[in-house]
Amino acid sequence: MRRLPPLSALRAFEAAARRLSFKRAADELNVTATAISHQIRLLEEWLGVRLFERETRKVDLTASGRLLFPAIRDGFDGFERAVAAVQRQRPANIATLSSTVAFVAKRLAPRAGSFRAAHPDWTLRLEASNVVVDLDNDADVAIRYGGGHYPGLTVEPLFQDRFAPVCSPHLKLSSLPDLWHAPLIHFEWGAGVRQDSRAAVWRHWLERAGAGGIDASAGLSFTDEIHAIQATVAGQGVGLLSLTLVAEELASGVLVQPFELSLESFRYDLVYSPRTAARPATRLVRDWVRAEFDEAATR
Repeated sequence: MRRLPPLSALRAFEAAARRLSFKRAADELNVTATAISHQIRLLEEWLGVRLFERETRKVDLTASGRLLFPAIRDGFDGFERAVAAVQRQRPANIATLSSTVAFVAKRLAPRAGSFRAAHPDWTLRLEASNVVVDLDNDADVAIRYGGGHYPGLTVEPLFQDRFAPVCSPHLKLSSLPDLWHAPLIHFEWGAGVRQDSRAAVWRHWLERAGAGGIDASAGLSFTDEIHAIQATVAGQGVGLLSLTLVAEELASGVLVQPFELSLESFRYDLVYSPRTAARPATRLVRDWVRAEFDEAATR
């Protein structure tokens, strides 16, 4: 068992020895000069030696004080470095929200700053992946795109997605015959939903519109939905795109929807594990998503 003097007395001694002033030590430690003098007298009594030569306007270390000071100073410096290192390792307040690559890019990333503004002590981590993540371990909340059936999870519907032809206004598309002269832009649905009737493709839309004779497979094809959106914005053709993902472009006039007909597709749902529902991160992300994507605001 270590036999050491009181820590408060050692702090007072180290500050006074470093500054050679009881008053300046008192200012540093936010106490009175009398309190510093009292702590040093306690330390001298505990050690049985004098540590300072006291004069009217100044103090100086005795030989014993000069022997003790470097060890105490270095000890406090070591404490400070260790405390700082521990603080750097403390877990940060990180909330993880997972969604598809397209939804993160088009709808979440532009809004992420509002989470930080509402919760400055938290970091929002957006995980963009088309792979389903473990909501007990790998993410706090997810926005999933599908049929709405997620066994074992709490599911809160957000909004229904719809697809329609959209294009740059520079193409001046106004009637079905115009589609004969405009390249159709396609993207590939994932293998898991490719055969689902809700996976909107040009063939479905053209049949519903009664636009026979147009080659539903011609035009430009992309393996990624984001690239199809970028090509449509660039005026490369007409994309049959998610109205959810191009909502900002439609609102700003960068894209237009020349035909009223749209196809109902999959649903966006907010999902999380009931086992983690009480976590602060889960609650914060859930409330933020509900506020940002209230169904009435997306119509």
